[in-house]
Formats: sequence, C-alpha cells, structure tokens
Amino acid sequence: MSELSVRELWAQTADVVGTRHEARWLCEVAVGATGDEFILVLDEPVTERMVAHLDAMLARLRTGEPLQYVLGRWGFRRLDLLIDRRVLIPRPETELVAGVAIELAAARPTTRTVADLGTGSGAIGLALADELPLEGTTVWITDVSEAALAVARANLAGIGRAATNVRVGVGSWFEALPADQHFDVIVSNPPYVAEGSPELDDSVAAWEPAEALLAGVDGLDDICELVAGASERLRPGGWLVLEIGADQGDVVRRLFDDHDFVDVEIRHDLAGRDRVALGRRPGEPQPSHP
Repeated sequence: MSELSVRELWAQTADVVGTRHEARWLCEVAVGATGDEFILVLDEPVTERMVAHLDAMLARLRTGEPLQYVLGRWGFRRLDLLIDRRVLIPRPETELVAGVAIELAAARPTTRTVADLGTGSGAIGLALADELPLEGTTVWITDVSEAALAVARANLAGIGRAATNVRVGVGSWFEALPADQHFDVIVSNPPYVAEGSPELDDSVAAWEPAEALLAGVDGLDDICELVAGASERLRPGGWLVLEIGADQGDVVRRLFDDHDFVDVEIRHDLAGRDRVALGRRPGEPQPSHP
C-alpha cells in the first residue's frame, strides 16, 4: 500500500498532463470513483494497482493516443458513453446535430419513429432515446460495422428504461432498416472528409476509424447516398438531418433541393461553420405507429 493519497496523485498527474480537469478524469478511472465519490476518497491512500493503471494510461497518452480513448469513455449530452478505436470520438458539433433531431422528433404530437444511420458509438441515437418521451418513441440505430455496433450495444445497456425503445440494424445506410418501415426523422453523422484532405488533423487520421471519416475525393459520397435515398424512407413531412463538413453547406443545400426537400437549412456550429443540414419531405405529417 502506498502512502500517497488520491489528492496527491491527482496533483502529480496534473503536473504531467498540464491540466487539473484532465488529470482528474485520469485519476477517476485509475481509482474507480467518479463525481462526488471521487471527492470523498481524496485523502485515502492509493494502491499499487491504481498507480499501475494510471501509469499505463499516461504511457498511452505519450504515444499520442487521444485522451478519450485512453479514458475509455466520453460525455455526450446527458450520456456517458463507452468508446474505443472502433468508433469515432463524440464531439460537441455532433451534439448540435443530435439536438436538432431531438427537437424535430419531439414535435410529433403522439408517436415518433426515428433512425440514426451509421451510429458508431450510438451517440446520436441513444441521445434521442434518452431525451424523447418514453411512451410512443421508437429509435433505430444502425451501422455497417459489426465492431462499431458492439460498442453501441454496450452503451445501449447503460441508458436504462429507454433502451426498450431502441432497435439495432446491421448494414449500409437504408439497407439496415426494415423495408416496410418509414420514419419521422432520419439523422446521420456520415463520413464527410475528402480523401487526402489537409484539414484532417494528424491525430484523428492516426487513431480514429478511417471508414467513419473518409468519403471519396470530395467527401460527399455518403451524403449523396443519404440525401438520394431518404425521401423513400421518410413519412410525408418527415425530416432528414445530417452532420456536414465546414465547407459543404452550399453543395449539400443544392443536393437537398435537387431531391425535392423543402424547408432546407444549413445551420452553423458554435464556431460559425457549416455543420448541420436539414430538410423536410413535402407533405403533411401522417399518423405514425411505433
């Protein structure tokens, strides 16, 4: 047993990583206590196992591995998601996308059926299930990657009663959905980075799954497929919501227009960049059934 306290371990870790909040996250994982529970154990001695666990995480950080993967979890809206290199790291920009989809789905008066295509960790779809009414909500989460869906299923187990409203589909985009099912909202954070793009951060390229990032020479391959196929899977009045690249707003707006979407918008992220594209299938919303 070491004479070092949890408080001292935290201070030493902050000296190494440079910030107290990142040091706390690492120490919480090493100690096995979070939030108020972590504060309560600050003056308790650490064990050799805790120190070894922390040392292993710091070694991974020194290789350049992103903090989120080292921690093995990351926050997304109200959720604490398990993540690893099988899925993208959830980002604040994607929280905005989820928020738009939640707002549109919540506007349905009685029941709502929504789909998160290419769910990865499950972030968007599970946020929908978590924040929409428990009664009358059905959420489909899909991915072509079985490895990603294994992560999503692990996260599904952590959302409580709302998990009963979630269905899981395996396959590429609309192929993963039941052929006879139509939706009030379809949302996706698809790959949208152009191959060879100088805008792709080196750390992202090195550590995060390329298949969830890259989409052809202009980054639009998957966005084009989603816009082209969505109308057939949306109910009249249903919405398509996509996360897009910061320089893709104009071309994506034209894609929505070319496929007869109405009320098309390109919304910005907190930095003022194009980030969310949404459009509605023409027609009045029809009664839906979960």
